Amino acid sequence: MDDIIINKVGTKTILTKSNLPISDYSVNPYIGCTHACKYCYASFMKRFTGHTEDWGRFLDVKYWDEIKNPQKYDSKEFFVGSVTDPYNPQEEIYMRTRALLEQLQGSKAKITIQTKSDLVLRDIELIKSLPNARVGISINTLDETFKDDMDKAVSIERRLAAMKFFHDAGVRTACFISPIFPGITDVKAIIERAKKQYNLIWLENLNLRGSYKAVIMNYIKEKYPALLPLYQDIYNRGNRSYWEILDAELKEYAAEIGFDYVTNDDSMSCSIDAPPVIVNYFYHSEIKRSARKGGDNNA
Repeated sequence: MDDIIINKVGTKTILTKSNLPISDYSVNPYIGCTHACKYCYASFMKRFTGHTEDWGRFLDVKYWDEIKNPQKYDSKEFFVGSVTDPYNPQEEIYMRTRALLEQLQGSKAKITIQTKSDLVLRDIELIKSLPNARVGISINTLDETFKDDMDKAVSIERRLAAMKFFHDAGVRTACFISPIFPGITDVKAIIERAKKQYNLIWLENLNLRGSYKAVIMNYIKEKYPALLPLYQDIYNRGNRSYWEILDAELKEYAAEIGFDYVTNDDSMSCSIDAPPVIVNYFYHSEIKRSARKGGDNNA
């Protein structure tokens, strides 16, 4: 990680009004992300930054005017980490996410922190002090080899352990199964493996667009050649039947295991003791619309 290009940048505010279906504000303490996920939809951000480095090879560290009246955001929903991982490895040094959480002390805002890192455990006491906080952990495979092919974040086992630690500590947790790779991601196996460690499950399908589409298609051709016709059908011909069938299967599976299955997320207020909810975000247009606008690049 020594050759990562790191800059410090100033910005008036860390908050950006959001088009995401689960938040009023997107909050990103960094621009770029050194987890370097090959499938990252947020790589579109690069065109707004002036960076020529590959996605994952640069990180802009944000410094903003301090939030001095956090109570004004009571009842608002914040999503921390919509186009970066707020707990990328450099957070251990720069602590910008920690600074954000400290500035939100005293607020009753609904705060979702989304990460692939167990570094979030460093701030567990701070997160517990925020009454409406939720920690989401991203997992889209139980296969560590596939994980290593796709990103530079910590292992799946470390992510699962972090989720359990938060859940056992009484913090709301979400297992974000995203992106679902057709024929590779075993959604049911992840739900079973993480059982009793989450209050909420989010599902999001793999969307391929921009420069990383060719990267993923070439990877499938090389590593999973038997799946190439399926990927060509979905991503070159626009056939959505795979997702429609999977949606129906997961809805039936949710009923079998006693989970609610919905297509919009109103579960932030759920008690930690409430039955888990599965939320399907396949093809939700809000994120696509936000991405096209570049809405999170200037927080």
